[in-house]
Amino acid sequence: MSSSETKPMLRVLRGETLARPPFWLMRQAGRYLPEYRELRAEAGGFLDLCFNPKLACEVTLQPLRRYGMDAAILFSDILIVPYGLGQKVAFQQGEGPVLEPIRATEELGRISLEGFHKRVEAVYETVERIQASLPPETALIGFAGSPWTVATYMVEGGGSKEYVAVKKWAYGDPEGFQKLIDLLVDSTIEYLDRQVLAGAEILQLFDSWAGVLPEPAFRRWVIAPTQRIVAALKQKHPTVPIIGFPKGAGALYRAYVGEAGIDAVSLDTAMPIDWAVEHLQSKMPVQGNLDPIFLVAGGAMLEAEIDRICDGFSGGPHIFNLGHGVTQTTPPENVDILARRLRA
Repeated sequence: MSSSETKPMLRVLRGETLARPPFWLMRQAGRYLPEYRELRAEAGGFLDLCFNPKLACEVTLQPLRRYGMDAAILFSDILIVPYGLGQKVAFQQGEGPVLEPIRATEELGRISLEGFHKRVEAVYETVERIQASLPPETALIGFAGSPWTVATYMVEGGGSKEYVAVKKWAYGDPEGFQKLIDLLVDSTIEYLDRQVLAGAEILQLFDSWAGVLPEPAFRRWVIAPTQRIVAALKQKHPTVPIIGFPKGAGALYRAYVGEAGIDAVSLDTAMPIDWAVEHLQSKMPVQGNLDPIFLVAGGAMLEAEIDRICDGFSGGPHIFNLGHGVTQTTPPENVDILARRLRA
């Protein structure tokens, strides 16, 4: 039996229900680990770290050594795609990402797929290095941001609370905004295809801001682009499972699961377990959905919540994860408690 047939992550993504759910954590590598902070200081800036294959591989492997997750996820960032398209992207210490905004159709000439792979080729080398270093039972996840979420950063020029600029463009000039989405669809297909060729065994699409759109816009800017990405990747790599994460989508999770073409769905913290079992897990494997702050708090409440989630999803294929990423203030020992509890 090949290693791909025995890896718990891949078994669940094929629809198996395991006695112990496999687990990994979004942002499992990063600022909560002291060894990460040491490497980050050595690398310089955040993008310098992302584009240093040796260090990015090491950062990816750090949490596996501590906690033995069932999957590694490439250490990178969803804004590598706009960087690859030629948009100016910077990460300011304590401020997050800053991009030179693109807010109208006539400004799309500043970005292009030409030269994309050359600008991001270090990421593909990182994937190769990680795959060569993984234990045989551990799967490797490649990822990208979904077009709507990446577009919000590109248009807003960074993070946002109200999404005024991006919604104004999308609602006021949908055909012009579609050109940006189309470019992001094409570049995301190219990017994820190369990650698979380099060794990624699973792909995840992060649509972190999916939940800020009303239904018609959600269908156009979240579901439709995801459909196109998944269909193209399935043509190239039919056996590679794709996990979608439309964070905050609420009841629209049903439409996403039914129409996007994904193989599994990642659930945010607010998703009720009973509803998810009935409407989502009955259709495909689910992943999630511990509130990351339970990991910060620790103690008996953390253990009780782990048990509640595992029990709630025990009747079908389930990958244990968070409902969002590990926070910077998470005590590493609490992640150890989680790992031990899941193996008990």
